[in-house]
Amino acid sequence: MPVNFLTAEQSAQYGRYAGEPSTSQLAQYFFLDDADRVFLRPLRQAETQWGCAVQLGTVRFLGTFVDDPENIPANIGDYLAAQLGLAATPNLRAYVQTRVHWDHQRRIIAHYHYASFDAQPQHWRLTRWLYTRAWTAAERPSLLFDQTTAYLLDRKILLPGVTTLTRLVAQVRDRAQLRLWRRLAAVPDESQRNQLESWVQAIDPGRPTPLDQLRHPPTRISRTGFRQAAERLDLLQTVDPGRWDLHLLPTARLQALARFAATARAQTVERLTPERRVATLVAFATVFHQTAQDDFFELFDRFLSEHWSRATRQQAQSRLRTLRDLDAAAKICRDACTILLQEDTPDARIRDAIWATIPKATLQAAVATIAQVTQSAAASDEQQAVETLYPLFRPVMAWWREHLIWEATPTSQAVLERWNFVRAHWGETRSRWQTAPTTGLTAAWRAVVCDETGRIHPAAYTVWTVQAVWDALRRHDLYNPGSVRYGDPRAQLLHGPAWDAAKPHMLRTLGWAVDPAEALTPLAQALDAAYRQTAAHWADNPAVRLESGAIRPRVVLTPLDRLEESAALRTLRPRVDALLPAVALPELLLEVHQWTGFADAFTHVSEGGDRIQDLALSICAVLLTQACNIGWEPVVNPAVPALARDRLAWVAQNYIRAETLAAANATLVDYHGQLPLAQSWGSGDVASADGMRFVVPVRTLHAGSNPKYFGMGRGVTYYNFVSDQFSGFHALVVPGTLRDSLVVLEGLLEQTSSLHPHEIMTDTAGYSDIIFGLFGLLGYQFSPRLADVGEARFWRIAADGDYGVLNDLAHARIRWDLIQRHWEDMLRVAGSLKWGAVNATALIQTLHRGGRPTVLGRAIGELGRIYKTRYLLAYLDDAGYRRRILTQLNRGEARHSLARAAFYGKRGELHQAYREGQEDQLNALGLVVNAMVLWNTRYMGVAVDALREDGVSIDQEDLGRLSPLSHDHITMLGQYSFQVPESVAQGRLRPLMRLTRR
Repeated sequence: MPVNFLTAEQSAQYGRYAGEPSTSQLAQYFFLDDADRVFLRPLRQAETQWGCAVQLGTVRFLGTFVDDPENIPANIGDYLAAQLGLAATPNLRAYVQTRVHWDHQRRIIAHYHYASFDAQPQHWRLTRWLYTRAWTAAERPSLLFDQTTAYLLDRKILLPGVTTLTRLVAQVRDRAQLRLWRRLAAVPDESQRNQLESWVQAIDPGRPTPLDQLRHPPTRISRTGFRQAAERLDLLQTVDPGRWDLHLLPTARLQALARFAATARAQTVERLTPERRVATLVAFATVFHQTAQDDFFELFDRFLSEHWSRATRQQAQSRLRTLRDLDAAAKICRDACTILLQEDTPDARIRDAIWATIPKATLQAAVATIAQVTQSAAASDEQQAVETLYPLFRPVMAWWREHLIWEATPTSQAVLERWNFVRAHWGETRSRWQTAPTTGLTAAWRAVVCDETGRIHPAAYTVWTVQAVWDALRRHDLYNPGSVRYGDPRAQLLHGPAWDAAKPHMLRTLGWAVDPAEALTPLAQALDAAYRQTAAHWADNPAVRLESGAIRPRVVLTPLDRLEESAALRTLRPRVDALLPAVALPELLLEVHQWTGFADAFTHVSEGGDRIQDLALSICAVLLTQACNIGWEPVVNPAVPALARDRLAWVAQNYIRAETLAAANATLVDYHGQLPLAQSWGSGDVASADGMRFVVPVRTLHAGSNPKYFGMGRGVTYYNFVSDQFSGFHALVVPGTLRDSLVVLEGLLEQTSSLHPHEIMTDTAGYSDIIFGLFGLLGYQFSPRLADVGEARFWRIAADGDYGVLNDLAHARIRWDLIQRHWEDMLRVAGSLKWGAVNATALIQTLHRGGRPTVLGRAIGELGRIYKTRYLLAYLDDAGYRRRILTQLNRGEARHSLARAAFYGKRGELHQAYREGQEDQLNALGLVVNAMVLWNTRYMGVAVDALREDGVSIDQEDLGRLSPLSHDHITMLGQYSFQVPESVAQGRLRPLMRLTRR
């Protein structure tokens, strides 16, 4: 690997001050304590003491000594001079030019026990630590370099020259890579190696290689899609990757190699050295074998979801079409019966009376119609499902039999047994089906599956079994051990020695006690106190009242009034907006990169090689095309090499991916959070979660239908998390409109920014009792905005608690015994989620089991009812709390409006067929929106300062109600020019618009 992996700026900043240290850093590294003063006391002159103190603070802060007097920030010299009682800061250049400063360095090294970089055993330990990290994690070399620098600082080892350290990082990383390549290349036998090598060789010139075909999952929910998915799985299984023993190899390194193979051209992989080429293909086969399995299972899931719902709709429509005929026939029969019931008509003349009014043929036709319609209606939903779905199952059953391999929890062993019977006997004569297991056969299905003699209909049995398999799969009661998305979440929970080892740390982190009585008693006391507080305030709370209900009293909550704006705020907001400079979106991105360096987080997929010239320019151009959904044409400029079409396509393919987008976004969030104006909006402890809907008009597995949001088409939900500082710190892309409560916890646990919100606000769709329980176990406050607070149930623990006016409301009792009985398992679930051992969404689906929670799910739900009731009581009692929730959710919705304005191309539709492409493009949109928010926030801060200098008095509360989401001054349309003014390129801010005098 080349050793020049650092940028020129990174190399220049190594071992040097990047700016003035903050006040806290001065106190931490440059404060002279009593021991330091004893060390400095033998130095006779105050100026010499000052120079030695500068070197001492510098080596503590930077890990190296002063080499250039011009590099020392002025506030360091002033801070040390004040401590030493000097009236003025001495001349550091004069001090450095004497020999005494070399003597001071040697004395500091000896007295404070600093070690040189080459000293043993420190150097050996460093190399071993670096090798271990390079072996276990797929980290880019620049990150390893930063971590190595931190390691040296922590252990008081003097930093070497930048070339020495980069060479060591490169050498150690190369050794780790070579070891990984050798280990992987030795895994396949000769026939497997030949098969892997054939994947990068095109059979016919101009046609895609097998590797190109393996990269892409199917996009059709049809027989063709199953054929493509099965062929992909069959090709991967020719090398039998499931039998390779790779458990001792680091997963992150395998995934990095597989990602390179999935991104690079097949010719690039073919040109690698034989050892590296085979290792790369082995990693690709291992990772993509799991991915291909997941894609096949997902195709099965989506196929059944789509066709089952379609069959249900067709049944309903068919029934509706017969209602008019049934009504007409029933009216005729009603008239005939009316004549029949007349007492004054002799029995012998009843028929004549009826025929006189209703012709016999008409009555016969009406009776026939009723018979036909009622016979059709009598056909059960199950029978109609068989008639509708079995013809769809037959063409794909061969692929299902081969690739749908399950294991089952104890509750679904009968379903697995039936599925295995269908796999084994599909296509055989009906007599072979008479031994089929029928455990779980309901009366409705028995009438369809079995005839009068008890003989089994294979078609009906197959449809019944497939429906049961699908239900169990969605509950995760059926799973595939080798699958990532369709595995068993319960098996991923910490257990045995792993849980015993992690348990003490997890308990300290989560703040829970092992003893359930000790842990839960404070919760019971807090719930009791919340009831009493709300009851005490009830009479003075005009927003709430109780109304009589059919079963229990109903709470009526008056909606919040619109929050009035002060006259000063109404004047301040337009004045600030008017001062913001006009800017084109490309320039905005380049300027934000100049402040933050966020584009440096984008690294090549191979994690090697030099950074190309003007990479940041290309990165910003690619991000703009994805965020605005406009394609290459508006940004391509053949006269600028960084904006050439081939260059942009290469950058998009090799640099834009999930982990680099997340790292760049974290950079923006961290920078934005330090701006004073952002801190006036919030501390980052509060966030909201909500989804944006995008129609996906292309064929894809990763989209779902919902007429409310997507019309006749299908789409995805971009579920994003917005802090109280307006920054988006994480997002998930889910097909269709998956219930928010299933994904809110996953997004919160996965986010990697410096923000650590402890309170999350969502809409009503984001909550359930289990979600409240998991949030409480993990130490988060869950605060959904409730649209149906009047229908919510309030729970109590003590039956004899007297809560006054709320007594009639709090009838339901929490099962305290159930919580205590499963407390250990609940802690294990929370610890596993915190540890990252299990996916939160899959675990929640398992606990819910399609609306029938497991025993553990019910226990967590009981705990959640404590937290939910406390939340409800606070929600009713505190108008300020309700206002805070509403304000935060409005911020998220307003941010969605800005994202919609940016994502204007192609009618705002998402034209990505694959999950990864959808995630990358929408995360690029979130990144660009964050860049606009950051740019607005910084310039709004400058505008506020300018107004104050102009004599405008600005209240802090009014500042808190400003918003950085305006975009009228940002040009997003047209032909894009990626150039910034010369003054901005030199680091200065743009001038504000003309300040209007009062």
